[in-house]
Amino acid sequence: MIRDITLGQFFPGDTVIHRLDPRAKIILTILYIVAIFLAKNIWAFAAVIASAIILVAISGISSKTIMKSMKPLIFVLAFTTFFNLFWTEGEVLLVSFWKVKIYLEGVVYSIMMILRITALLIGTTILLTYSTSPIMLTDGLERLLAPLRKLHLPVHEFSMMMTIALRFIPTLIEETDKIMSAQKARGADFSTGSLTQRAKALIPILIPLFISAFRRADELATAMECRCYRGGDNRTRMTELHYAPRDILALVIVVLFGAGLVVLNLIPVGISR
Repeated sequence: MIRDITLGQFFPGDTVIHRLDPRAKIILTILYIVAIFLAKNIWAFAAVIASAIILVAISGISSKTIMKSMKPLIFVLAFTTFFNLFWTEGEVLLVSFWKVKIYLEGVVYSIMMILRITALLIGTTILLTYSTSPIMLTDGLERLLAPLRKLHLPVHEFSMMMTIALRFIPTLIEETDKIMSAQKARGADFSTGSLTQRAKALIPILIPLFISAFRRADELATAMECRCYRGGDNRTRMTELHYAPRDILALVIVVLFGAGLVVLNLIPVGISR
């Protein structure tokens, strides 16, 4: 399961999504998230899933990689399904035993929530981390937050901090996997026992993981100081960001997509959300 977490990884490519301006990608991600939450009925959710499939096809990233990124969310999806399935009341009763009642509305809402979370993950990872290098993501975030400098906020430092944290997620995941393999070779068991016993078994993992994280942070700080890094003051860039027609077109498409979801919500169906 640890190896399946792909958050923070960058997959180089030359697709349309890869060539978009990082500022446009950040705005597109926000608009896409808002658009997904506008979906209220079956027709709108069908459009959301279709958009996620189109994003996967355009990005050039294999569907196998996308499915691997979904594995860590199995618990979240299961909890969401359980909560909506047993706590949503409606008019059409499907199953009734003891104090448990399952309605058709609960089943539909559970499916819709699963589709919404799936589309959110696919859209945000493809538009940002999978198709944007950490350097470009830092520049894009810093440019978007540039007006906050007038309020004397450390925009560059904040952008750099966010990007470094995102970049080191795969590194820490790999380190965790190595530590767990080493502990298993010494007889540690992380899959059996009660919840308390499993939590105690994680202590031999957390301590060396924290030590490794602090060591990597210290090495990174030393490397940045050796390269005379002094923050964003008078800093030049190898690649200057410029909006292209494709960026404007992508923004227009996402806005129209959100408007289309609003229209689809007006189509009468038996159950809506």
